[in-house]
Amino acid sequence: MTDTTLAPAPAADAPRTTRARRHWIDDWRPDDPAFWEGGGKRIALRNLVFSILSEHVGFAVWSLWSVFVLFLGDDYGFTPAQKFLLTTAPTALGALLRLPYTFAVARVGGRNWTIVSSLLLLVPCVLAGLALHPGVDFGTLLAVACVAGVGGGNFSSSMANIESFYPERLKGWALGLNAGGGNLGVAGVQLVGLAVLATAGKDHPQVMLAVYIPLVIAAATCAALFMDNLTQATNEKRAMRDVCRDPHTAVMSFLYIGTFGSFIGFSFALPLVIRNTFPEFLADHPFIATYLAGLGFMGALIGSLARPLGGWLSDKIGGSVVTLWSFVGMAAFTAAAIYGVQERSFPTFFAAYMVIFLLTGICNGSTYKMIPAIFRAKATRAKAGGLHPEVADHDARRLSGALVGLAGAIGASGGVLVNLALRQSFLSTKSFDTAYLIFAGYYLACFAVTWLVYVRPSSSKLEGV
Repeated sequence: MTDTTLAPAPAADAPRTTRARRHWIDDWRPDDPAFWEGGGKRIALRNLVFSILSEHVGFAVWSLWSVFVLFLGDDYGFTPAQKFLLTTAPTALGALLRLPYTFAVARVGGRNWTIVSSLLLLVPCVLAGLALHPGVDFGTLLAVACVAGVGGGNFSSSMANIESFYPERLKGWALGLNAGGGNLGVAGVQLVGLAVLATAGKDHPQVMLAVYIPLVIAAATCAALFMDNLTQATNEKRAMRDVCRDPHTAVMSFLYIGTFGSFIGFSFALPLVIRNTFPEFLADHPFIATYLAGLGFMGALIGSLARPLGGWLSDKIGGSVVTLWSFVGMAAFTAAAIYGVQERSFPTFFAAYMVIFLLTGICNGSTYKMIPAIFRAKATRAKAGGLHPEVADHDARRLSGALVGLAGAIGASGGVLVNLALRQSFLSTKSFDTAYLIFAGYYLACFAVTWLVYVRPSSSKLEGV
């Protein structure tokens, strides 16, 4: 049952909307210490926990085909380039769906949309169960894989929802934990795939669905029973339009392509990259060759666990500083990965990519901390210029929530670009070196942008970002 004691006692003739509509909260003031400690914190934590569950399952369904491709042996007759398309298709649809999923929170409420978006995950699971068999047409399988993209939309709606529940001082931690718990779905599905390969074998990928269909149902049920809608979150009708006009939207989206795009792109592609880059190593290590999903699991796990760390570090020293040095590290270790390929050293290559996963996770957390900090700093300037404090704070909250969803949508497209770059590099040169060089250059460009806009001392610098 929704907690209703937080709303102030209404006058006798006032509408009792909170009590009349279960799971709706009309009065929500997380930045008020008395309100927060008087019960707000408990409600926010409850919603965070079940938001993480739904997002986790969504990421797992989104990532299913990064594991399914490892089951597609010679009897399916697909080339490496076709398998890359099977991992790219759900990434693309997931990126496209993130915008409407963000709008849905403002339209119907965070709890209500979490129920709907969780139940939608049943569609790709059922279709995969029907389509996965030798002899299936590639076009059919590509369409089925694409539908798994519905899991990618859950991230934006979940982040936009949870952003509204937490006070400014805890947003970095809350958003980092929410995103990190969701990102663990990528690692989780690879671990499940590893277990299925080790038990049922490569001829039975449908066994994975016996794990995730019950989890989908559980996530939807828990959202219905334990989550809440915030009335204030449904009132921001023009927030997306307004935030698109803000110059920081383009900057943060550019940075998030480099962070989350790298995480999700590499999470989906790394097993295929290893299979096609180090065939001689895998021939000498049949156990690793059989269970490549385990290597993907390690990277996705490291990146997911690092995301709350990035949010926590950003709360302490500033999101822009953490972001700046994360991009330096990502560029440096991409160079190390290239060296590993040139020297045919699988340990060097793999260690470099594990560090890259670590840094993408940290940087994912720091960029999402930067978003509310940017609009909070702009609100402080607006107040100093004479704008009413309540108006300034309200604008900061609604624009921050809108950009959380928008940046998530644009950033996810980076995963598509990563997979397409790897595929094209392999088709053109039978190696991935060209793609690695592009990635390193992008990270250096992100470093330069972060320095120029947010870190470099100047009169226009936003304080506290």
